[in-house]
Amino acid sequence: MPLSQKKDNFIDKAFTVMAELIVKAMPIDEQEKKAYIYYREGLSAQDRGDYSEALECYEESLTLEMNAIDRSETLKNMAIIYMSNGDEERALETYMKSLEENPKQPSCLKNMGLIYEKRGRLAQQSGNLDEADIWLDRAAEVWTKAVRLYPGGYLDIENWLKTSGRSNVDIYF
Repeated sequence: MPLSQKKDNFIDKAFTVMAELIVKAMPIDEQEKKAYIYYREGLSAQDRGDYSEALECYEESLTLEMNAIDRSETLKNMAIIYMSNGDEERALETYMKSLEENPKQPSCLKNMGLIYEKRGRLAQQSGNLDEADIWLDRAAEVWTKAVRLYPGGYLDIENWLKTSGRSNVDIYF
């Protein structure tokens, strides 16, 4: 293992230990503390590529977590795993659940748009232009919302919206 990676692993482990100590010392509900620990374990497993363990930890965190913003983050991470595993339908469903918990999640909207845009391109390649337009319009719809929530954060998407003619110029800052 390269020295730089060992340092990164040490820093990551040290941060995790310190974060857990801080959480344990904070005057918050014990259930919330447990939810956070499961969430952190899920993040670590996801970072290692152990998606089944990550999903188990996230599921456990969701059973304990009461805060809508935190639940939304957990759901978003689960959707990212589903998306990376090719389960786009489940990813879309989970992104929508995340947005129900916290409608101001531009990254969820961005990732949903990626799925819709991919489906649009595939429909174009197969010659089904009507279906392609439906998917690309859905992509434009969610990407427009994402850009409004995070202006300047998705320049490639803003450019696509402008050049495709699927958005109004007034959404940009």
